[in-house]
Amino acid sequence: MKPIIHFFLSSLLIFGAISSQAQSQAVNEMASLNWVKAPNTVKITERANMKLTGSLLYLDEIETNKFLKLTGNLPSNGSYTLLNGKDNWFSIFHFTAEGYVKDDEKIDANALLKALKEGNEAGLAERKKQGLQPIYLDGWYIPPRYDSQTKQLEWATKLRDHENNPIVNFTTRILGRSGYMSATLVSDPVNLDRDIKSFKVALQDFDYVNGERYAEFRDGDKIAAYGLGALVVGGAAAAVASKGGFKFLGALALAALAGIGAIFKKIFGRKK
Repeated sequence: MKPIIHFFLSSLLIFGAISSQAQSQAVNEMASLNWVKAPNTVKITERANMKLTGSLLYLDEIETNKFLKLTGNLPSNGSYTLLNGKDNWFSIFHFTAEGYVKDDEKIDANALLKALKEGNEAGLAERKKQGLQPIYLDGWYIPPRYDSQTKQLEWATKLRDHENNPIVNFTTRILGRSGYMSATLVSDPVNLDRDIKSFKVALQDFDYVNGERYAEFRDGDKIAAYGLGALVVGGAAAAVASKGGFKFLGALALAALAGIGAIFKKIFGRKK
């Protein structure tokens, strides 16, 4: 039996049997993806590397698109997957090359939440067009906070699916010289605090390649047209879109990844 197949079968034993033949097929298809196992060093785009240790598994851009489709989401070119086969969490990575984001902005968590909630309404309409189940944003689990030492901005949102099952997405933005890496953790809310700690340990082995680190900024480099707050609600959308468009785009990004959490919960079931 392949190790990754063993992971999925073990997850079913831990969290309970799946409820339908379709979900069983989805698990088998996920297990058949080209997972890269630890120990290894893998690329997260051409700008960064990640060391795989312990029970970490990885999917490249092509395989991640397959994974996104299997979890009921639209494919997203330039995305990569990191999965912990022991703790049963995974993360989607994506790099945005919008230039050097200055980190001297004060974050207004209340204003950001208001923008996200309004954008969630527009996101619901788009998900309906795509035939996807609705995802509702309730509030912060962890308000946005920035670590000036690691150059990481992080926050967590509380969401729920159409059956009112809770979903929490923990998101990290890792600032670099020419843009930022997004890494969204998808975890069972019951184990979220544990999984955040595990995820942060994994991120210690993330590193930009030479020339792409935040501290390697040089005069003349492109400067992003927005600051830290915009990274929470849509990044580049804050710089180029109208107020309404900005909220809409931010909500789409949030809702798409929240959808992964909803399907993940269904596939691996509830505890008996």
